[in-house]
Amino acid sequence: MARAIAIADVASWYCAFVLVALILMSSLRDNPLAQEPVRGKFSRRTCDEIYVVGEGETLHTISDKCGDPYIVEQNPHIQDPDDVFPGLVIKITPSMPRNV
Repeated sequence: MARAIAIADVASWYCAFVLVALILMSSLRDNPLAQEPVRGKFSRRTCDEIYVVGEGETLHTISDKCGDPYIVEQNPHIQDPDDVFPGLVIKITPSMPRNV
């Protein structure tokens, strides 16, 4: 019985060590978005189906940039179109050519 407890104790320490190592490695990983040069007020990110709102962006600027005039209708979690904040995740479905 004591041997099983000792093995379980060693295994739990090993798992904790691996977990801490993975967390540290993921926090030290390079951020590819941070290396992109910013042109003008807004970065020229691609408009993927899932879009994360950046600093200073509005639904109007995102709609113009991505060619999706129906952002509010496709995102029921947006209660107030004027209350858009950085980090908000929205769905984009381009229906017209993008303005580049």
